[in-house]
Amino acid sequence: AYLDPGNIESDLQSGAKAGFKLLWVLLGATIIGLLLQRLAARLGVVTGMHLAEVCNRQYPTVPRIILWLMVELAIIGSDMQEVIGCAIAFNLLSVGRIPLWGGVLITIIDTFVFLFLDKYGLRKLEAFFGFLITIMAVSFGYEYVMVRPDQGELLKGMFLPHCEGCGPAQMEQAVGIVGAVIMPHNIYLHSALVKSRSIDRGNKKEVKEANKYYFIESTIALFISFLINVFVVAVFAEAFYEKTNIEVNAMCNASDSPHTDLFPLDNSRLQVDIYKGGVVLGCFFGPVALYIWAIGILAAGQSSTMTGTYSGQFVMEGFLNLRWSRFARVLLTRSIAIFPTLLVAVFQDVQHLTGMNDFLNVLQSMQLPFALIPILTFTSLTSIMNDFANGLVWKIGGGVVILVVCAINMHFVVVYVTSLSSVALYVLAGFLCIAYLCFVGYLVWHCLIALGVSCLDVSCLASRMLTGHNDIYLLKDMDSDTMVERLEEEHVGGVVINSDTVRS
Repeated sequence: AYLDPGNIESDLQSGAKAGFKLLWVLLGATIIGLLLQRLAARLGVVTGMHLAEVCNRQYPTVPRIILWLMVELAIIGSDMQEVIGCAIAFNLLSVGRIPLWGGVLITIIDTFVFLFLDKYGLRKLEAFFGFLITIMAVSFGYEYVMVRPDQGELLKGMFLPHCEGCGPAQMEQAVGIVGAVIMPHNIYLHSALVKSRSIDRGNKKEVKEANKYYFIESTIALFISFLINVFVVAVFAEAFYEKTNIEVNAMCNASDSPHTDLFPLDNSRLQVDIYKGGVVLGCFFGPVALYIWAIGILAAGQSSTMTGTYSGQFVMEGFLNLRWSRFARVLLTRSIAIFPTLLVAVFQDVQHLTGMNDFLNVLQSMQLPFALIPILTFTSLTSIMNDFANGLVWKIGGGVVILVVCAINMHFVVVYVTSLSSVALYVLAGFLCIAYLCFVGYLVWHCLIALGVSCLDVSCLASRMLTGHNDIYLLKDMDSDTMVERLEEEHVGGVVINSDTVRS
């Protein structure tokens, strides 16, 4: 999920626009992603429920439905990016013989490939994921070795936070990196994947051990994804940073590339995307580099397609208690993703297809609060997490991280909207923004109460005075019998909390 086509496009644009200067942003975003994955895994291990199931139990009906719709939008947006990436890969591999719309249609096969593999068990599916990630590592690693980036500049860019000479374009790219790495459906997915292993949740030592090993597993996985992302950034930073269109045009002419017309004869800076990136590699380093790039993009699209499929399944089952067959669920979301992408592919060119990719990055950035705020809320509640609830450091640190990530992504959204230059769109965006901020404010309100700001929970002030539990406001949908067993023996100021008090 950290290596989808949207990530790869963000990487190559970062290298082409800012060289090695934004590698520290990629490193920071990956570390933040790891910490958020840790919270997601802990929720799943301790409770035996994934994030969507906990949201279903804890939030009232209307907020729960809105939250589900927002997360589904993020999943569909991610699925569309995967469709776009696969379509571009097929087009590059066939030297244009497979049109973009043909590549979009071929990706329908992904549905059946996934269902076929899933029938043979989790281990077979994990092996296939490993195979695709190996293809990405070999493909992008080959480009890295061939280009031979400056290792000193690479390490400086990775560990020395700076961006000398950066302007608005580079700052916008830095924001885009955070949005591409930290995606909302990853949090829901990871909280559910831990349920595939058998854990005795009644044994505190075993739960603690499981949390430790899931953290190690996540660290290894994200380290591998970080390396592959660095390969892409470094290749484009070394070979194409500060290159102009006229330089690339000349190289493509010299190599008899059929894509020379993509680069106008002017001195403006080279602008690349997944499609142009492959073409430019082919012009500078030969056709082999182009084909290997396309194979890597295809592997990224295929693997992230399946992670999106799993995310959608868990989200739908958790929020709605629906038990659709996997075939029906995959067919529905894949159809929603393919239809608009197919329309663009049929009636427009690849530039509009990659333009849609930018819009989808913005869409997913807007959905981030709907994963980050709930995961911090629920992992901070002792009523849900028992002894594994977030401590003060995690509460403060998590709150600051989520605030920063959401602020960065909101800046990204504002920059995108202001670039539209349409009064009607400004007005529409204004109305949507008000509704959006109101709902985010509602989630933040609940989160602050969970973090200990009990004065905000006016409706349950009396209950808290009796019980001393700041998180009692969220217990109405939990299993009351379980909560009675946990709380009825507690004493608050000499008063025993009885069953009736807890249920009320």
